[in-house]
Amino acid sequence: MVNVLLVIHLLIAIAMVGVILLQRSEGGALGIGGGTGGGLMSGRAAGNLLTRTTAILATGFFLTSLGLALLANNRTQPSSIVDQAPASQEQTAPAAPAAPLSR
Repeated sequence: MVNVLLVIHLLIAIAMVGVILLQRSEGGALGIGGGTGGGLMSGRAAGNLLTRTTAILATGFFLTSLGLALLANNRTQPSSIVDQAPASQEQTAPAAPAAPLSR
């Protein structure tokens, strides 16, 4: 289950990077998809599609991250030092301190 969710998580991450790079640049960023789109879609429609796709992929990324965290939490056995019994050792009285020899 964890492996399947991890593969889906990685595919979503790669797709999200690709969609973000396709978006039109506002400043001096990469903006691979800048310029005119040809004739298939107008600039506004392409922007809306890429924005909506980014939001969907981000939601999927968030959900798979949450799922992976929950599955990882269930795998580990919680342990506390307080719950562990100490090794059986005989309790011995501490040795009396030696008195200093003075002349």
